[in-house]
Amino acid sequence: MKQSIMQWIDERLGLTTVYQVLLDRKVPKVNWWFTLGSANLFLFALQVLTGMMLTVYYVPSPDHAYDSIQYIMTDVSFGWLIRGIHHWGASVMVLVVFIHMVHTFTYAAYKYPREITWLSGVLLLLTTLGMGFTGYLLPWNQKAYWATTVGTSIAGSVPFIGDWILKVLRGGSDLSAVTLARFFSVHIWWLPAAIAAIVGIHLYLVVRLGVAGPPTKDE
Repeated sequence: MKQSIMQWIDERLGLTTVYQVLLDRKVPKVNWWFTLGSANLFLFALQVLTGMMLTVYYVPSPDHAYDSIQYIMTDVSFGWLIRGIHHWGASVMVLVVFIHMVHTFTYAAYKYPREITWLSGVLLLLTTLGMGFTGYLLPWNQKAYWATTVGTSIAGSVPFIGDWILKVLRGGSDLSAVTLARFFSVHIWWLPAAIAAIVGIHLYLVVRLGVAGPPTKDE
């Protein structure tokens, strides 16, 4: 009965083919360093899950943002754990993405035919840094406020278009409720959507081109 059901589903969805293409593939002899990409994917999924949990109680307004964080940390069951995982998971994700790119560069896995795979990885690093930057302001405490003030001021020092960039980031000349709402929107919608899309492209290229093993002596 079970086998008949699985066969019926497989004939319509092609699960066996999907498994063979995605998972049942030969890979070169590698080590644990080659699992950093999967580790990044796991960390991203963890950030999405814990972030969704935090938005249940977080209030993105200057009057209530800090208090909502304190409520999560002290009154919500296991809120301190969820926020801790999200907070430190962001730092770990940036670190793992960076190490993954250094490893890729060291093994020359950015060369033909994997140039686009490398470029998509660069975009993932930039969007991950963007996630960290936008999320840093959300607690709306003194540290977050002044760190974001400095960060946006640096972006505003770009020649010719710096003032425009500064106003786009802050929603005005100074940090305000608009800045917090803008950072919150970018943090929970725009950047995660961009990361998910780029990850899809990245994984497609990895499946299509295969894993680049350690370079040979001739390479």
